Amino acid sequence: MRLGLALGYWGRGPSADQVPLAREAERLGYHSVWTAESWGSDAFTPLTWIAARTSTIRLGTAVAQMAARSPTTTAMHALTLDHLSGGRVLLGLGLSGPQVVEGWYGRPFPRSPLTATREYVDVVRQVLRREGPVTSGGRFHSHPYRGPDATGLGRPLKPITHPLRADLPVLLGAEGPKNVAQTVRIADGWLPLYWAPSRPEVYGPAVADLPAGFLVAPMAQVRVCDDVAEGLLPVKAMLGFYIGGMGHAARNFHADLMARMGYEGAARRIQELFLSGRREEAVLAVPDAFADEISLVGPRERIAERLELWRKGPVTDLLAVAPDPHTLRVLAELNS
Repeated sequence: MRLGLALGYWGRGPSADQVPLAREAERLGYHSVWTAESWGSDAFTPLTWIAARTSTIRLGTAVAQMAARSPTTTAMHALTLDHLSGGRVLLGLGLSGPQVVEGWYGRPFPRSPLTATREYVDVVRQVLRREGPVTSGGRFHSHPYRGPDATGLGRPLKPITHPLRADLPVLLGAEGPKNVAQTVRIADGWLPLYWAPSRPEVYGPAVADLPAGFLVAPMAQVRVCDDVAEGLLPVKAMLGFYIGGMGHAARNFHADLMARMGYEGAARRIQELFLSGRREEAVLAVPDAFADEISLVGPRERIAERLELWRKGPVTDLLAVAPDPHTLRVLAELNS
């Protein structure tokens, strides 16, 4: 099992720790470093900044939001950074949810998310293969554009730049069993959310029959500390925000996943508290047991014991949300 460093997206502004952490992860032998985006900082610019200050560590997006860019634009970002970094890019994509897609990007959330994702990946792969002009008669992605307001002057185009790698890995963030099953069929890897190593069946039967070379790269908060309950607070804060605020009360994919993992009552209570403005209570309502099973928190010996569970399953890459160089170092030592 390889290690990755997950830096996420910015809060109020850029963190001065990100480049030093990425460089330390590279020194320790971490395989990859990952950035994200939500409705603030983008995923590609910080990754490019890190690429210029590292030399070997792979550069992943976990995730770049599909609604933020047309698939050809995303492919342009990926192939450009892949050239500049010497072939280090791992392209992680995610559909996000209606709240972000419609509220931030001002675009309709697709009525058929599976179809929209499949079309998007197909166009990205066409660009990267550069076998001919990009064409798509998709329901959500049409190349050339053929909508009712089209001029009719568009023509299929082939990328001017030759991509460095036609097989640049494409990974997808997926939560529901149908989405996971499609990911296994069309992508090179999967970026699970809230991975519980003892219960992979939560994501559906596709997880039990993965193709050779398929990447499974869940994100997990890792913190070396003496007090487990205190160490879980940042995990619970993240869960309170995602379960309570990252979606509508009637449609929140994160809350639905938590419910499938056996915490339905707690998930709905967190939503209720968060959406009523009682955010601190929402965080405290996150069960310690749930936060604990999707993270690696506690003394070194405890993390070492629990790490064995992660190694026994299908996980190929553990993407650690690690707050400090000491935690990065301990995790590298335990995984060696």
